[in-house]
Amino acid sequence: PKRAQDAGTVPVTVKALQPQGQARRIRTVHLIVDENPAPVAAVFHFFPQSGDATVATRIRVNQYTNLHAVAETSDGELYMVERFIKASGGCSAPSTADKATVMARLGKMQFKPMTTFASGELQQAQLLISHPNYSGMQIDQLTRYWIPPDYVRSVKVQLGGTPMLEIEGDIALSENPAFTFSYRPDGPGALLVQVEDSEGRKFEQSWPVGPSS
Repeated sequence: PKRAQDAGTVPVTVKALQPQGQARRIRTVHLIVDENPAPVAAVFHFFPQSGDATVATRIRVNQYTNLHAVAETSDGELYMVERFIKASGGCSAPSTADKATVMARLGKMQFKPMTTFASGELQQAQLLISHPNYSGMQIDQLTRYWIPPDYVRSVKVQLGGTPMLEIEGDIALSENPAFTFSYRPDGPGALLVQVEDSEGRKFEQSWPVGPSS
């Protein structure tokens, strides 16, 4: 949005205007928030089985800024788009829940298919990860002490052992990170998600993907 309703959860979609071909595809997309304390919000790595390099997430925006999406193709070419966003205070905005509640559901995930399964066809899904994604700029509302940074650093999505998407995260990803992405399955299988955060915690969950899922 040109003006965000909530600077702590700004919805962003990067839409790819070319398919993921075998000969040439989008390999990586960098999401950069120019005026944020840590400008690189996320790096998305795509694979041939990704099917489409379109991706959506939610980010924190600290002050009025340009947002850049930089795509690198498999032949080394770079492409960039930018949008100006009016939002401020997102990186220091307090959590929506108390710390005990947040830590009790730390690492829990939800996988939501958004299309009817069909082998060889482009599928779309949303992944939700329960994590406070503390930025290091927030204050505990009870103790008034700074909360140390604690955020999702790595997300890996595989289907039947084949990589579909990998994400490098940072403090600009919103609390409870959410990602909408595409993938093209060769057939039914187990979709595995592996998450690691900045404290070295590792979380893993899998779901069956197929006609009955």
